[in-house]
Amino acid sequence: MLIVGLNGSPNDDGNTSLLLNKALVAAEDDGAETKLISAAESLSELAKPYCTACSHPCSADCYQDTALEEQYQLLAEADGLLVGSPVYFGTVSAQLKSFWDMTRNLRQEQGLLNTVGGALAIGAARFGGQETTLKAIHDMMLVQGMIVVGDGDSESDSGHQGAAGRIMAADDSEAQERAEIIGRRVAKVAKATSELR
Repeated sequence: MLIVGLNGSPNDDGNTSLLLNKALVAAEDDGAETKLISAAESLSELAKPYCTACSHPCSADCYQDTALEEQYQLLAEADGLLVGSPVYFGTVSAQLKSFWDMTRNLRQEQGLLNTVGGALAIGAARFGGQETTLKAIHDMMLVQGMIVVGDGDSESDSGHQGAAGRIMAADDSEAQERAEIIGRRVAKVAKATSELR
């Protein structure tokens, strides 16, 4: 079982990364293999790091033979996906949005169909747009046909829509705990739904 963490932050080693790593360690404790990838790093080789809908259906020519193509192949192999983003004006970062907009080829190939997804968001304030950011991540996952998880039972309460934290994440023990819970929950549901992929 492979669980991938997608860091939607422009920073590879910041608050979002910290929470994603907590979630991935929890998934590993449940028996999963894990990998962490960076949206910003994946886009860095592209002349235009955003989708222009240049072909219908998507030919994937714009990112052929780049790190982004490798990352999309990894997503297609994953059983579960943990997507994290900082809150930027109440929604996901530009890097995450651009990364996801360019998954059109994955969608037409049904590469993420029935992949289990969980979301994490971190803002500058306790009530700083985390839930709207989590909802945006869920919407992106639903368009791909993913299985989206959020709150669980009393022993697996990650938060209604996923793990939400505030900066500095290293000082937010509740966010770290919720990140671990969403990591375990994605692994658990991925294991239970493996026959669908």
